[in-house]
Amino acid sequence: MVLRLLGRRVISLVPLVLGIILFVFTVMQFSKTDPAVAVFADAPVSADQLDQFREEHGLNQPFFVKYFVFVGLIIQGQLGKSLATGETVVNMISTALPLTLQLTFLGLVIALVLAFILGTVSAIYRDRAPDQIIRVITLLGVAAPSFWIALLLVQWLAIENPIFPSSRYINPGDSFTGWLQSMTLPALSLAFPIAAQMTRIIRTSMVEELDRDYVRTARGGGLHPVVVVGRNVLRNALINPLNVLGLRVGYLMGGAVVIEQMFNLPGMGQIMIDAVKNNEPAIVQGAVLTIALGFVVINLVVDILSMIANPRLRSHTS
Repeated sequence: MVLRLLGRRVISLVPLVLGIILFVFTVMQFSKTDPAVAVFADAPVSADQLDQFREEHGLNQPFFVKYFVFVGLIIQGQLGKSLATGETVVNMISTALPLTLQLTFLGLVIALVLAFILGTVSAIYRDRAPDQIIRVITLLGVAAPSFWIALLLVQWLAIENPIFPSSRYINPGDSFTGWLQSMTLPALSLAFPIAAQMTRIIRTSMVEELDRDYVRTARGGGLHPVVVVGRNVLRNALINPLNVLGLRVGYLMGGAVVIEQMFNLPGMGQIMIDAVKNNEPAIVQGAVLTIALGFVVINLVVDILSMIANPRLRSHTS
């Protein structure tokens, strides 16, 4: 059953992926900066040399020719090369992507732990002091952008109180403790807005579940509230938050690109910004496409998990 549903979802994603490829490629073609001029910005070259460079790298070909060349490279597992250095885009992404995934995963773990604890406490103590305090905190978290939170964290925990580094990355293979310290502030910056959003969703789902008849029956039968919440309420209440988790993870990946720049982390954000500055279309296309496809895959995984966790959704889809 699940394999059949997975096959359907994968097939339905094919037009979406093709649309993403077309969109990314089209946007890059609107750049008014000539990549050839950008490559030789600091070197005296003639117009004939620029024309020869464009001819060698296919920069003067029609739009659709360049598009189908780009699609052909993707099918072959390639994304082109840097015009300035000749390094393959796949190699550059394979070096930068692990850091972005590390930051996204750590931010997701922190966000889920905070949201699970705060959402559950807020629902159990609804309309009382703990609930009111948590609702104010989550309201601030939803309104505050990640980059603003990053600035506050750097000011408080890296400058005024130098507990964590603000612009240094340590590979986990060299020192796990050092890696954790270098990633704490960026991960917290990403996690707090997501935790605030997920807390509100979990609270609403928990409150709805706590008002159901089976909960009142279980409590009336003498079951301890911890048993009722742990065995039944949480399992049922977490289905709805799971459905929206994929979008939040996509937000984390996109936000990581900005946060990496603020903390000087050598991830996807750095190669994208450098590529835009140097007008390297192949690098920008490859990086954006990688993040977009990652977003699609994450949502596919979350959809499958939702089907497994919710039998009603599975039967409805089939």
